[in-house]
Amino acid sequence: MTLASIAVEELLLVLKIAFVVLLYLFIWRIVRTASKDLRVPQESFILAPSQANELGAVRDVGPRNVGRLVVVSSPTLEPGEGRMLDSAPITVGRGPQNDVTLDGDDYASAKHARIEPRRDGVWVEDVGSTNGTYLNGIKLTRPRKLTPGDVVRVGETELRYES
Repeated sequence: MTLASIAVEELLLVLKIAFVVLLYLFIWRIVRTASKDLRVPQESFILAPSQANELGAVRDVGPRNVGRLVVVSSPTLEPGEGRMLDSAPITVGRGPQNDVTLDGDDYASAKHARIEPRRDGVWVEDVGSTNGTYLNGIKLTRPRKLTPGDVVRVGETELRYES
């Protein structure tokens, strides 16, 4: 064996070891990501039979007052201006089709966010905006339940939820 062939064999061995290490790191990353998804609490819409019977007895009798949104700051809306929430979802964005129109807010998307009253509370979600929707300074990645005092930011507009 020549010195060159020994060097080539050593190089191939190092490359094989590096490949195996990278493969294990890849698998470890997949397992870690999957386990994070399992640890995040999930909101379930599946009810136990006893809960379904209890909810079956309760019927919506029409619009109900579930709180209000108050403008904290906005380039287009007056601070302190409010919008009552009933059982119907509302959309927020720059486009004229929205329930809360932010036509002068350059950082709001045409259809930016949806605020939806449900039986278990009021929920906010981003509906594919460019700049994102923020709840108390944290960018939304999935629908979140609002609690009184929460601040939702859509573009440069901040709205506070009050019950």
